[in-house]
Amino acid sequence: MAMRVALRCISANFSPKLPRLSRPTQLAANRLLWRTDIPRTLSTASRLSTALKFTDKHEWVRVEGGVGTVGISSFAQEALGDVVYCGLPEVGQKLEQLEEFGALESVKAASELYSPLTGEVTEINTELSDNPGLVNKACYEGGWLIKMTIENPGELDGLMDEASYDKFIKSLE
Repeated sequence: MAMRVALRCISANFSPKLPRLSRPTQLAANRLLWRTDIPRTLSTASRLSTALKFTDKHEWVRVEGGVGTVGISSFAQEALGDVVYCGLPEVGQKLEQLEEFGALESVKAASELYSPLTGEVTEINTELSDNPGLVNKACYEGGWLIKMTIENPGELDGLMDEASYDKFIKSLE
């Protein structure tokens, strides 16, 4: 009923030649919008972050098809402040798990970067050379640092999932 009144108010501002919605049309639209046979769920975790694994040094890794994409966590980028420089490794560099591979510099501090897994660097995020602030704006998306092959998938089991990482962060406060 309220919808019909609202539509009449809106349609009053238009030409009288416009057709008004009839009651059966409104009911059909309501049935499409409010289907009761579809289960509804509420999730606060993003689909993107559910696949992430974290280190205690605040790096994250997302593995897809044997390639890991590595970046820093939101907690780390907030602690750093505005990132102004990204020192990243060369493509082809072999890394051991928890080996230092680069550094981020911000207006407040500098921080070393550590490899979450053993493997070889296959790609670096070249956008960060011109726009290091991407690390702050989209640390889980466009602000990724490197991509690497994964030599030992079993190392993923030693990393924290999102829930464990959240507990870890809270323990630091």
